[in-house]
Amino acid sequence: MSDYPHLLAPLDLGHVTLPNRVVMGSMHTGLEDRAKDFPKLAAYLAERAEGGASLIVTGGFAPNLEGTLYPGASKLSSRREVARHRVVTDAVHAAGGRIALQLLHAGRYAFTPWCVAPSAVKSPISKFRPRALSDRGVRRQIRAFARAARLAREAGYDGVEVMGSEGYLVNQFLAPRTNRRTDRWGGSAENRRRFAVEVVRAVREAAGPDFLLVYRISVLDLVEEGQTWDEVTALAREVEAAGASILNLGIGWHEARVPTIVTSVPRAAFADHAARLREHVGIPVVATNRINTPEVAERVLAGGADLVSMARPFLADPQFVRKAAEGRADEINTCIACNQACLDHTFVKQRATCLLNPRAGRETELVIGRAPVRRKVVVVGGGPAGMAAAVTAAERGHEVELLEGRDHLGGQFDIAMRIPGKEEFSETIRYFTRRLEVLGVTVRLSTWADAAALAAAGVDDVVVATGVTPRLPDIPGIDHPSVVTYDRLVRGERVAGQRVAVIGAGGVGVDVCEFLTTDRSPSLDVDAWRAEWGVGDPERTRGGVERPRPEASPREVVLLQRKATPIGRGLGKTTGWVHRASLRAKGVEQVTGVVEYERIDDEGLHVRLGEDGSQRRVIPCDTVVVCTGQDSVRTLADELEERGVRVHVVGGADVAAELDAKRAIRQGTEVAAAL
Repeated sequence: MSDYPHLLAPLDLGHVTLPNRVVMGSMHTGLEDRAKDFPKLAAYLAERAEGGASLIVTGGFAPNLEGTLYPGASKLSSRREVARHRVVTDAVHAAGGRIALQLLHAGRYAFTPWCVAPSAVKSPISKFRPRALSDRGVRRQIRAFARAARLAREAGYDGVEVMGSEGYLVNQFLAPRTNRRTDRWGGSAENRRRFAVEVVRAVREAAGPDFLLVYRISVLDLVEEGQTWDEVTALAREVEAAGASILNLGIGWHEARVPTIVTSVPRAAFADHAARLREHVGIPVVATNRINTPEVAERVLAGGADLVSMARPFLADPQFVRKAAEGRADEINTCIACNQACLDHTFVKQRATCLLNPRAGRETELVIGRAPVRRKVVVVGGGPAGMAAAVTAAERGHEVELLEGRDHLGGQFDIAMRIPGKEEFSETIRYFTRRLEVLGVTVRLSTWADAAALAAAGVDDVVVATGVTPRLPDIPGIDHPSVVTYDRLVRGERVAGQRVAVIGAGGVGVDVCEFLTTDRSPSLDVDAWRAEWGVGDPERTRGGVERPRPEASPREVVLLQRKATPIGRGLGKTTGWVHRASLRAKGVEQVTGVVEYERIDDEGLHVRLGEDGSQRRVIPCDTVVVCTGQDSVRTLADELEERGVRVHVVGGADVAAELDAKRAIRQGTEVAAAL
């Protein structure tokens, strides 16, 4: 008996049967934009097909030039472009998979001067104001969708997905927020729906009856003047009648001020909308957003969804479904929704990959094969870099031993997982711990490495991943009893008082503020999280947004930085705004432009402010938390090199800046892959 009877059940769609209920959702990698990268795209997608995804949806391809996201972005609008796609579809089919091309028209979200939209309403995420489409222009866009679908079929795709959510062109027609028209394409809700319905009808006619047609439907816009629930369900019925095979849920617009996919969003926070929509239609409905384990997916499917869509989980582990089917779910590398190497890359036009799996999108470049000669490798340090290095070296067939000074693995992730909203980081420690066990790596905890002993043991390679130590600034009174470093505070070795000053407003300082201002993490309680961010019921409020009701902070917190720029500017592209909003909601006082931290004493923290430092202020506080950077711990590496041992330094031990887990895991993986 399977542990996941719903997840692994086939689904008969008439002309095709999907072997299970898992769809690999669309995610733009950047490989779609250039013909020369299509072989890499093919390898990336084929590995996910081989791993068990029943249907793969590509990153978005515009149906014409006007719909492209930016100059040179992916599109499928002419027969000249078909041949390159054959490389992708042939690879996926050879791996036993099925694949649909996503048709995405950016509308006013395009970063191009030729962008178009239902109305000339500028987007807050693009500097270009769109040109309002004429009636003829609207019909031309519909024909472009149909032509792209026909070309997709010629290219070997099994279907297409029409992107009708996330605030792109089709969604823009649907919402009063962006559709100010008074002709047959606007005004009433029925008229606003017409464009979406006509696109689906035209695509079905162009592609034929035996072609999958997935419609990505925005069930929760999460913006003011969005759609009501009645409008969503009416659209679902009309889209079904026009020829859609499957409805895939979309949640939130890119300009929404509600997070939908970051790690602090509870698992399956929006999945209940799939079952609600399923009551109104006769075709399968796909639940999506923050479904990242087989257990969560099984629960969602048992609750009324027909399929689940996962995008980032397939970046983290291409073998997700296969492992679940083989009783190896505990070996899945769980997506932690950090966005650092995927969406953060996408939004700055870098190739998407995965913090946890640096091979994602680089399958033809970062190849981890068996080593020609088995070597004796010792990895010192059980943080992300060290665990990645040990796992990769063992996968290469080397004899590997991992030494860790603490009584548990995790390193900086052991700190991160204690921050409210970052509980998912514990999954990475679980994954690596299990992977080390499966690969037979000898793990020695509470063991401090000795250079002389390692040199005498005849080790071939030592990977030094000894991490970092918090840097103490040179401030008079830094040894005052009120002072604590961030790691000791978060690990529970010290408890903060009611009034806290946090020195240093980088990523660590912001995390510490969230730790200090939260008694219970809303990430673990869907209702509390919805109240925190103002997520309402679209049956009661248009767009599903209402007034946020965050819980009050249990402490008074002041966050200080030397830079005069706004706090949090250097945080992740797709996650930084969430952290900044949380600081505001919790009433954290933000002090920038600190010229000098004068001293710490019984009165509190004394600082000088202003361009000339003439303003003095005393911040009364019971606790001062130091988040002023880190120093690399690499003494062992230097001692080993003196003894002639072959040493490789990775992670924080190599570069301490910003506690960059993305670089640490990639570096650990790449170093070990070359051994």
